[in-house]
Amino acid sequence: MSGEDQVHASLSRRALCRTGFAAFAAMVLPKVAWPARPSPDETRLDAWTAALRTAGLAQHDVPLGEAAVRVGEEAKGTPYRSGTLEAYLRAGGSPTREPLTLSLTRFDCVTLVESCLAVARVAGGGKTPTWERFGRQVERMRYRGGTRQGYASRLHYFSEWISDGVARGLVRDLGAELGGANDVRPLRFMTEHRESYPALRDDATFAEILRIERRLDGRPRLVVPTKRIPQVVDRINTGDVLAFATEIPGLDVTHSALAYRGADGVLRVLHAPLSGGVVEITRATLPEYVAAIRRSTGIFVARPSWA
Repeated sequence: MSGEDQVHASLSRRALCRTGFAAFAAMVLPKVAWPARPSPDETRLDAWTAALRTAGLAQHDVPLGEAAVRVGEEAKGTPYRSGTLEAYLRAGGSPTREPLTLSLTRFDCVTLVESCLAVARVAGGGKTPTWERFGRQVERMRYRGGTRQGYASRLHYFSEWISDGVARGLVRDLGAELGGANDVRPLRFMTEHRESYPALRDDATFAEILRIERRLDGRPRLVVPTKRIPQVVDRINTGDVLAFATEIPGLDVTHSALAYRGADGVLRVLHAPLSGGVVEITRATLPEYVAAIRRSTGIFVARPSWA
């Protein structure tokens, strides 16, 4: 789970659909050829990959996180939108056939992280950047095992987003080396708040999500405690993936972001927040930002790789 909108609005990871059907259709990976004139999203993909290559950030001897942060800098000011991945359900779609929803012109907190990493990987692939290649990179991160098989195959709990990525070499979990404490609470938020998730009206999907929650029982979830963050902040790199842990029962994470270390050397947060309404870099330092989050217990930290 993720997104501060999940706590402050509907208690859903991306529950509020604030886009109409037209916006939804524009963001779904199309099955037909794109028109000759590039869309705003395609234009951004071309421009952002070109910027990475020009800056020498698309080389695999450069940390992927540095390239992802550069994409995030390009995305500053882009509108925050919640509920985009659920828009197909609002439009009458079935959770058994989830489309691949993509955008570079609107983000929630998780789609920003996924998109920054995906654009960076497309730029580093050495091939012509295409919307299809971008989509495949997002799909690899968003779905269990990198395979999209419906709503239940999406990695809804962000701690599983990390562990699934670890299993496939997409990220490295830094929890152990940063002194993380294991969160052993069972994850049951989705099934215990069934009414907040349109897909869970379907009994088969509800049952599958419950099975997934139970399979996650006992798996390590190493959270760097809030009080420890100032001690390890120098070991967190720009572009590391951050997820903000919570004490809310049954839930692991309320928000996700990228670590951002600017020219001043201070570690801040690059994210798409509900409160600010656009992609931004915080004025607060990372320790200050985490300490101000209500019911926060600390952070998950994962370092992305070029895999």
